[in-house]
Amino acid sequence: MKSWGESIGRGASAHFSRVGRLRRALVVLAAAACTAAALLYWRQQSNDLTHRPMHNIYAATDPQWTWICRNERCERLQASESSTLQSLQTCNMLCASTQLWPQPTGPVSLATAVTPVKSDSFYLKIVKSPSSEVTQNLNDAFALMREDMRSLEKSSNSEIRRTDIGNPRTVHVRVTVNGTGDSRMRLNTDESYKLTLRPFGNSLVVEITAQSFCGARHGFETLSQLVWLDPYANSLLILEAATVEDAPRFSYRGLLLDTARNYFPVSDLIRTIDAMAACKLNTFHWHVSDSQSFPLRLNSVPQLAQHGAYGPGSIYTMDDVKAVVHHARLRGIRVLLEVDAPAHVGRAWSWGPAAGLGHLAYCIEVEPWSAFCGEPPCGQLNPRNPHVYDLLERIYAEIIQVTGVDDLFHLGGDEVSERCWSQHFNDTDPMELWLEFTRRAMVALERANGGKAPELTLLWSSRLTRSPYLEQLDSKYFGVQVWGASRWPESRAVLDAGYRSVISHVDAWYLDCGFGSWRDSSDGHCGPYRSWQQVYEHRPWTEEGASGEGLAWRIDGGAACQWTEQLGPGGLDARVWPRTAALAERLWSDRAEGATADVYLRLNTQRSRLVERGVRAAPLWPRWCSHNPHACL
Repeated sequence: MKSWGESIGRGASAHFSRVGRLRRALVVLAAAACTAAALLYWRQQSNDLTHRPMHNIYAATDPQWTWICRNERCERLQASESSTLQSLQTCNMLCASTQLWPQPTGPVSLATAVTPVKSDSFYLKIVKSPSSEVTQNLNDAFALMREDMRSLEKSSNSEIRRTDIGNPRTVHVRVTVNGTGDSRMRLNTDESYKLTLRPFGNSLVVEITAQSFCGARHGFETLSQLVWLDPYANSLLILEAATVEDAPRFSYRGLLLDTARNYFPVSDLIRTIDAMAACKLNTFHWHVSDSQSFPLRLNSVPQLAQHGAYGPGSIYTMDDVKAVVHHARLRGIRVLLEVDAPAHVGRAWSWGPAAGLGHLAYCIEVEPWSAFCGEPPCGQLNPRNPHVYDLLERIYAEIIQVTGVDDLFHLGGDEVSERCWSQHFNDTDPMELWLEFTRRAMVALERANGGKAPELTLLWSSRLTRSPYLEQLDSKYFGVQVWGASRWPESRAVLDAGYRSVISHVDAWYLDCGFGSWRDSSDGHCGPYRSWQQVYEHRPWTEEGASGEGLAWRIDGGAACQWTEQLGPGGLDARVWPRTAALAERLWSDRAEGATADVYLRLNTQRSRLVERGVRAAPLWPRWCSHNPHACL
C-alpha cells in the first residue's frame, strides 16, 4: 500500500503536466490569432492603398496640409480631410491669380494644366539675332535662367515623393530679336516682348519675340515665373500653355544704392542686381561717393580713393566695377555711376595743394558742420579752380568707358552750401557760382563723351532747379531727379517747366526713412517708414493738372533711394526688398488699382522667388497669412 505523500506527489506531477500542455496550446493559439490578425490588417491596408488616389501615395511621410482652390482662392485643409493633395505653391499658380510680377501690361492667358520639367531639359534656339553681341548675351542670359532653375532643384529637401507626376518634358525655347543689335539698356530701348508656350508632341515649345536683347531677357524672366518647385512632387513644374504680351509703362525704373556712407561688398551689389532683374527694373543708380568716403579707385585719379576711402578693405577697383557692369548687362540693367559734385565731397579732394593744383575743395570737415552742410562732414569743390574741371573730365571719361552708358549721366548737384562759397568768393552771388560750375561741368562731360553731350544729364532737384535759376538750365540736355516731397511746389515746378524727370519723392520712395535721427544736433532726417503699400500706391503723374499749364509732364520714370547712414552689410536685403519690388510693378504696369488682395498674393509669391534666389527679403506678414491666402486682408 502506497503512502499518502507519494500519492499526492504523483497526482501533482500529473496535474502540472496537464497544465503545461494547456499553456503551450494556448500560446500556439494566441500566436496563430496574432498572425491571422496581422495578415488581415496587412490585407486591409493593402486594399486601402489600392483604392487611394495615386497622387496621395508617397514613399515617405505624408504632408500635413493641402490647399484647394475654392471661390478663386486657395483654402488650407488638413491633408487627411481631402482626397486631393496639392501644395500651396501649385494651388497659387493655378487658382485665379496670374502670379506674375510685375503684372504684364498686355493680354495674358495661362493654362491650368501642369507638367514636370528639369532645368537641363530646357534648350535654346536663337531664330534671329541682329548681332553677335546680342547672340552671345542671349546665350548667357538663358544659361542664367537655367542656373536659377537648377538652384531651385538643389534646394529641395522634401522627404515626400509623388509617384504620379510623369516624366519631365523637354522645353524648346525659340527666341527672335527683330530690332537693335546693341545689347545695352538705352534710353530708347524697346523692352517689349511676346511669349507663347504650347505643347508640341511630347515637348513644350516657347516662342519669345522682342525688339531688343533686353526685351528678350524680360521674356526669360517671365518664363522662369511660369516654373516653380512643387515640394510635394519634389520636382519643377511648368504650365503647359501660356501667352503673354508685355511692355513697360516707364522707360526708367531704378534703384539707388549709396555705398559712401557705409561700404557694401561687391557680393551685396551683385545680389541686389539679381533681385532687380527678377522684378524687371533696369537702372542701378550707384551713388558711389559722398563727403564721408570716396571708395572708388579710379585709374585716372587714384588720389581720390587714396585720401577718401575708409581703408584698403573698403575700396571698389575698376575690375570690381567691370564685374558689376557685366553682371547687370546680362540682366538688362544699366549701371548709372554717380560721383556727386560740387557739394557732398570731402577729404578725398584735400590733396590739391600738395600736388601743386591749389585748393580743389573748401570747407572740408569745417565746424560747426550744421552751418555748412546737411550732415557731417562738410566739403565743397572750388568752382574757380580750372584743375577741378580737368579732373572731372578724367573722372567722367573713365565712368563712361567702364559702364558703357553714354546716353545718360548723373552729375549730382544737390545741397550746395551758399555760406561756404560766400566765405571764399564774397564778390559773387553763390547761386551764380553754382550755375557757372554746372555749365563748366557739363562742358567737361561733353569732352569726356567724345565731344557729344549725353541725351539726358540728370541733376538732383535743389535750389538750382527752382525759378529763376531753373530757366537758365538748357532743358534740351538737362533733366532732374526730383527727390523733394511730392507736395512741395518746387517738385512740381520742374515738371510744369517741361524738364525730363525721374521721380524719387522722399515721402514715398526713400527707403531710409522712419529709423530716427542719427544726428544729436539735427532733426533733418526724413519722416515715417514707407511701407510697401505706400510705395505701390504712389502715382504722382495722375495728380490734377499733371499735364501742366504749358508742356506736358515729361516723366521718364522713377527710382527708390536707399541711403545708408543707418545701414550696413547684412541688413541691405530686408530694407530694400520687397518694397522695391512694389515700385517695380508700379513703374512697369501702373495699374490704376492700389494694393488689392491680388497684389498682396502676387507680391508674397515674388518675395518667395527672391528668397529662393538668395535674397533675404523681409516677410510681408506672418507665415500663417501665406498659408491662408486672403484671410489676413
